[in-house]
Amino acid sequence: MPEAVLQRAAAEMLDWQGSGMSVMEMSHRGKEFGSICTQAEADLRALLAIPSNFHILFMQGGGLGENAIVPLNLSRGKAADFVITGSWSTKSHKEAQRYCDARVAASNADNQHTKLPDPATWQLSKDASYVHVCSNETINGIEFQQLPDLAALGSSAPLVIDFSSHVASRSVDWSRVGLAFGGAQKNLGPAGLTIVVVRDDLLGHALEICPSAFNYKTVADNQSMYNTPPTWGIYMAGLTFKWLLEQTEGEYTGVAAMEQRNIAKAQLLYDFIDGSDFYANRIDPGCRSRMNVPFFLADESRNEAFLAGAREAGLLQLKGHKSVGGMRASIYNAMPLAGVQALVAYMREFERSHA
Repeated sequence: MPEAVLQRAAAEMLDWQGSGMSVMEMSHRGKEFGSICTQAEADLRALLAIPSNFHILFMQGGGLGENAIVPLNLSRGKAADFVITGSWSTKSHKEAQRYCDARVAASNADNQHTKLPDPATWQLSKDASYVHVCSNETINGIEFQQLPDLAALGSSAPLVIDFSSHVASRSVDWSRVGLAFGGAQKNLGPAGLTIVVVRDDLLGHALEICPSAFNYKTVADNQSMYNTPPTWGIYMAGLTFKWLLEQTEGEYTGVAAMEQRNIAKAQLLYDFIDGSDFYANRIDPGCRSRMNVPFFLADESRNEAFLAGAREAGLLQLKGHKSVGGMRASIYNAMPLAGVQALVAYMREFERSHA
């Protein structure tokens, strides 16, 4: 979370704008929270340049929940295609098998999720109700630098993207997207809020077994108030949207400014790793994530010493996911360039003293 957002939330904690109550005490149907939610939705639409024919839904359940909610709403009892690029798309495919004929259109498992499968090789189904991709794989550190053009690949199915871990870090080409979803906790707010952006024509097709609170049309018809939404999460995300809209980087503003910063942060870290024989990143340079940078020490017996020294230097949560090992630096929007500079300085010193 951006420090400025946390400071503002702290200042408003006991009394939101003279209302005499905290946001956590408000009725979700009261005028006070209504104004918070309306402004948050408007700011998110402006931030991500979301077209008017898309609905913004504030939901719960996180990305894992959406792995079930998407096929419940979009599969129409038919097939859906999945492009497997890492741990999260694998989980999405597995969960969807409970609700539809979930097919693997492409996979990079044969190269240990280090390179994206070429879209020209995707085996897309003619009867697919949608095509699912995870546009940034946090665990594996792999990212789509450009969303696939399904029409150019001969598919008329809508593209579904899980953009949980890089939402608002770069622009979205909505002309190629039917639905986007993401947990807010990486770039937008605290855990508990899930963002769904869904095109009008994809509403109203939920399976009979879909719970009413997860039916996108029901949620849209009730302006995300069909059931009690995560009010605090929406409030915090709204503050973050406003903070993001205010960001500038040279001639750029908003998401474009964040993208420039993220490019600079990622390039600094990758350039250092690539110039060292002590560390290694195994992801193809053409699809490296700007948000999640996995790396390995050449001598992994030094891993614990590396992590201990990092903690002493104030550099936390660098241990890689247990499924892949090594290290992982997550450099989300709120991480300033100075944080990446501090990490590179520590890595350089650790290499100097242990080489």
